Amino acid sequence: MLQKVVICGVDTSGLPKLSAAEQDELMRRLKAGDEQAREKFTIGNMRLVLSLVKRFWAKNANADDVFQAGCVGLIKAIDNFDMSVGVRFSTYAVPMIMGEIKRYLRDGNSLRVSRSIRDTAYRILKVREELEVEDENVTYDKIAGKMNIAVSEVAYALDAISDPVSLYDPVYNKSGDELLLVDQIFDQKNNDEAWTEKAALYEAISKLDGREKSIVLLRYFEGKTQTEISGQVGISQAQVSRLEKSALRRIRAEIG
Repeated sequence: MLQKVVICGVDTSGLPKLSAAEQDELMRRLKAGDEQAREKFTIGNMRLVLSLVKRFWAKNANADDVFQAGCVGLIKAIDNFDMSVGVRFSTYAVPMIMGEIKRYLRDGNSLRVSRSIRDTAYRILKVREELEVEDENVTYDKIAGKMNIAVSEVAYALDAISDPVSLYDPVYNKSGDELLLVDQIFDQKNNDEAWTEKAALYEAISKLDGREKSIVLLRYFEGKTQTEISGQVGISQAQVSRLEKSALRRIRAEIG
């Protein structure tokens, strides 16, 4: 299925390739509002989407839909890319494209509940109805006692047949002030403090001189070794090491 030439009406065998210089020029133009440059840049990066579609392919998903999800990620990456950061567009875009593809594959596939769990859940529902005739306050403990099973088994079975709740479902909506479930979940990794630290880090990196900034970005954003950076920047590995240590000291001092 994935080997077909046409996906979403796009002839993937004829997708153009852009050089690094063309990418930079088109990005500058599209950021200035040039719609033709935006279209050409988007089409020129569809090969990147296609390569990720193949990597994260799911047998029960449609190639056209997965490709469309990847293109959504590509467009988001184009809209949010900051040329001043100094990283290649592909380095920035890949995680965003992957995220959209994974989100589609996750949200587009229903959870499968085994037959035995469903049968248990339906028996529980029947027992609950029988108990509610005599007692309106039917608890998991009472159901478990009646069926001679563990309370955890009752809770697990009923939870398994419940419809999944979206993080973007509203849990409160009054006078136009909508509150989503996702707003009530605390993320230890991406909380306000982490966001502030990340912003401070980028600010500190922006204050480095050209060569130190390049070394830090190549080393920690693109994962290159000091030897690889040495060949790319045109200095010795020892000089790369010294400049890297100096840059890290300046970053720590700036953040501190």
